[in-house]
Amino acid sequence: MLYRELANRLQALISDEVYRPGTALPGVRRLSAQHKVSVSTAVNACQELERRGLLEARPRSGYFVRPPQAKRKPPRVRTVSKSPRPVTGQERVLQLIQSANDRNMVNLGTAIPAPDFLPMHAIEKAFRQVWREQRRRCIGYEFPPGAPELRTHIARHLAGLQCNVSPDQVLITNSCQESIAIALKQITQPGDIVVLESPTYYGLLQVVESLGLKALEIPTDPQEGISLGALELALESWPIAACVLVPSFSNPLGTCLSDECKQTLLGLLEKFNVPLVEDDIYGELPFAGPRPRPIKSWDKKGLVYYCSSSSKTLAAGLRVGWMVPGKNMPRAEYLQFINTVCVNTPSQLAMVQILEKSRYERMMRSARSAHAASVARMVDTVTQLFPTDTRLSRPTGGFVLWAELPGKVNTAELIEPALAAGVSFAPGSLFSASGKFSNCMRLNCAVQWDARVERGLKTLAKLVGKSGKK
Repeated sequence: MLYRELANRLQALISDEVYRPGTALPGVRRLSAQHKVSVSTAVNACQELERRGLLEARPRSGYFVRPPQAKRKPPRVRTVSKSPRPVTGQERVLQLIQSANDRNMVNLGTAIPAPDFLPMHAIEKAFRQVWREQRRRCIGYEFPPGAPELRTHIARHLAGLQCNVSPDQVLITNSCQESIAIALKQITQPGDIVVLESPTYYGLLQVVESLGLKALEIPTDPQEGISLGALELALESWPIAACVLVPSFSNPLGTCLSDECKQTLLGLLEKFNVPLVEDDIYGELPFAGPRPRPIKSWDKKGLVYYCSSSSKTLAAGLRVGWMVPGKNMPRAEYLQFINTVCVNTPSQLAMVQILEKSRYERMMRSARSAHAASVARMVDTVTQLFPTDTRLSRPTGGFVLWAELPGKVNTAELIEPALAAGVSFAPGSLFSASGKFSNCMRLNCAVQWDARVERGLKTLAKLVGKSGKK
């Protein structure tokens, strides 16, 4: 596209130090005249460079070239248990989640974007319109499979991602996590083995624990993603009932599998007839380039149970998720019904309003730019404050950062003093069924940056430093 061509030209000029770090780019009107493009193309090009971490927008001042980030080594790939194991101890997560309710807490622990990253005005306007025009419907139940018009919009959105899905194949849920639980209830029995990335999102481990399943962890490269060789060996060695992955901008590493790897992975699962539960909750948030295709888009045999929600893009409090539950839609509807009866009706209808007004893609462009800048800022600050041999992930989307700390630091021992000092983080052991990654932590980057956040990071850095000297 034209704006990407301009972005590439400007990136070359930045690399050649025609525009040096800390200097302002010409205004968008001047850029449009210089490069003979429209003002909107110039704006989009600057936003693209902001997503790439090369520019930062300053209110009423324009775009400035960011200083180059200090490069830190990526976290190491860990060896994992070669046999499945039950998941235990996930009750510890609740303390971390509850800390997010404290408005005085600097929330670096839960992956919840601050309100500044969300389209609050659009959501407020949508709810007002829904209550004004559909008051009677709002006070009633919208039983499974959910509001027909919302399922139609989601099917259209998936069609744009090359997923051949009809509205009748879409089930509205209360969250992505509920979607994953419903999918696993459809395809597993207690005691079955489920394949997971390592590290993986602790919410997936909570679902596995609650269903009495066993987790088989697969080594995951912080840059390339899950080891397909290790996955193939696991499929050959164990009776795997399901595979649960976050292929696009995984949590906590932020990696995105290439299209080639996604197709190879699906081919492996088809060979062994193992269903995939695809968590695509961060797929809308690439820092640069097009939105990645879900694995579901290559699924011709109905093996992929697609799950997502609005919690990372519109608002966690909407409590609207969705899934494509495979071959047994009636069973999925029943499971959703007995779990929570139905999904909040006003929230479903408000989402319809947002999607009908064609606001969604504009909102996503803004969110992608904001998250790319927030991650770049967090990387810069952690690089400055934390020990020099701290290793950092290099996420290509989403808004979380994974840090591997040096020495014998045990981040689980740091959580209590950190919370007492008014800052939360997620200790690394929560992201493994076998308790690995004890010297790692995950940080939420989607925070309203202010002096409190900087003080919170300084507090964490001091705690890490003291722990490393023991």
